[in-house]
Amino acid sequence: MTDYFEVHARDGAARIGELRLSDSVTTPAVVDDVIEDAGSLWAAEREMPDGSDDVLTVLPHRSLPAGSADEIRESFSVDYPDVDFPSAATVTADTSDDYGADAYILSDAQGFVGHARAFRDNIVEAKENLPADTALMLSGVATPRNVSLLAYAGVDLVDETFARARGLDGFYLTTDGEYFLEDLDELPCVCTACQKPASEFTRADAADHNANALRAELARVRRRIRDGRLRDYIEGQARNDQWLTAAFRRFDQQYSFMEERIPVIRDSELTAASEESIDRVEIQRFADRVTTRYKNRFDHPLVLLPCSAKKPYSESQSHRQFHEAVQYRGHMVSMTSPIGVVPQELELTYPAQHYDSVVTGDWSEDEKTFVAEVLRRYLKRNDYPRIIAHVPPGAYTEIVERVEADLDLDVEYTVSEHPTTSESIGNLMRTLDGEPKFTREEREHNVVKAIADYQLGPAAGDALFSDVELEMTSRYPKLQVWNGEGEQLATMVPQYGVISFTLEGAKVWRDSDAPTKTVEIDGFVPHGSVLAPGVVDADAEIRSGDEVIVEGPKAFAIGRAEMSGAEMVDSTRGIGVEIRHVEEK
Repeated sequence: MTDYFEVHARDGAARIGELRLSDSVTTPAVVDDVIEDAGSLWAAEREMPDGSDDVLTVLPHRSLPAGSADEIRESFSVDYPDVDFPSAATVTADTSDDYGADAYILSDAQGFVGHARAFRDNIVEAKENLPADTALMLSGVATPRNVSLLAYAGVDLVDETFARARGLDGFYLTTDGEYFLEDLDELPCVCTACQKPASEFTRADAADHNANALRAELARVRRRIRDGRLRDYIEGQARNDQWLTAAFRRFDQQYSFMEERIPVIRDSELTAASEESIDRVEIQRFADRVTTRYKNRFDHPLVLLPCSAKKPYSESQSHRQFHEAVQYRGHMVSMTSPIGVVPQELELTYPAQHYDSVVTGDWSEDEKTFVAEVLRRYLKRNDYPRIIAHVPPGAYTEIVERVEADLDLDVEYTVSEHPTTSESIGNLMRTLDGEPKFTREEREHNVVKAIADYQLGPAAGDALFSDVELEMTSRYPKLQVWNGEGEQLATMVPQYGVISFTLEGAKVWRDSDAPTKTVEIDGFVPHGSVLAPGVVDADAEIRSGDEVIVEGPKAFAIGRAEMSGAEMVDSTRGIGVEIRHVEEK
């Protein structure tokens, strides 16, 4: 059981944690001032230290270099005892296990930091083997330039050793590089160590500056994690070093590791400022759900539209013109980079209304290929009587033409020069002449069902809401779902574009054929939240932000997950579920 470390917030694999010493330390952090090494067993036998609540004690250990043979590791392995003070065990990725410690130090970090694939593989393996609510430390590798990526990968603790050593070797470190002291005409920093002319700046001063810069960068990283925007920062930082770029891309390739840790909803804006944005879990997850879960329920023509800078799209001036021209005679679906395609029912659903991309008018080939593939998959899953492309010349039209040829479709194009010109709007209106209209009520019902499909799984909307009478008692986008007996089942949350269930709705969900996400708890009635120690079991598919059913011998409840299902089961601290409604059995 972890007694001295607790995770308070998550941003992917990165965490804000608390090392519970006499004076608590907020992680990710530099821990030189609060760590004490009980010594190496290579030099001599060591007595178990008394330990102290003031420091994190590294238990007696035998560190092995990277590449050590398995038989060597096994022969010289250490049995770590249970202790009643804050402790850290020294391991390698393939010898990592639950030894009852609060933190784990990867002894061979200097052998894999700098090698992208090895770095990713060691971090992923260690994270899979170690308890979720323990801290991970890498020693002797952190610099102001790489520490943001270390935190992004899931490292909680680092030290100043390498940064100070570089200073004593004559190197001045910054977040975007390192400089020979002799090459500095002026000091590009205002920390306490740099309050002197460059001509008087010594190597000892450089060591102090490097440590200050490392701590300052970690403060910036912690702020980014709290804001849910570390990934945006990493995309920029990775450009400063070839290894950072390679390692960053390697973690994008490790989709399952990252996806389990990325929340399904959040408040923060997603900045799409580089080609790597396409590989973000949020983008890939949205595209996958739209093309495997979402089902079009309109019997009307498809109208493909360009995206807009304003979100949600329907509030933009251009899309208001499109709505006036379509007049409920077509199903509007927006094309956008980097999201892919966005059916009108999902325009509020994260991240469709939460992203901001760089608008230059020019699309890269990667962008065009990705959006074309999403559109192709979407059209293979959803049949339409007609397809109308009201998109501008250039990348949009090229994408539609690629898919049109690939699927042997017949697409009608309505834009002349620009989608919002009078001529183009007139073309769109005339193209839809004779098409019947659907009602606002039909659209609202389809919105609720489509969100259920996206949020819970294929056909969830029909399984939940086809056998009840839907009454919308408020206007879009805050829709409320009621059954014929006057009981409210769910509310649409405009902030995230998801469905929030009442207790009655949760029971309908539990008893339906829709895929459920359930957290099993012990014999208590939760009020406010369910802490991880009270979780008996949880579905492995649960992600942070998911709507979940909570059930135990004494209670039935509905709430929102604050960590993944696997982490709920594995953790001994932290909030597992925020409860919205509870009923005592």
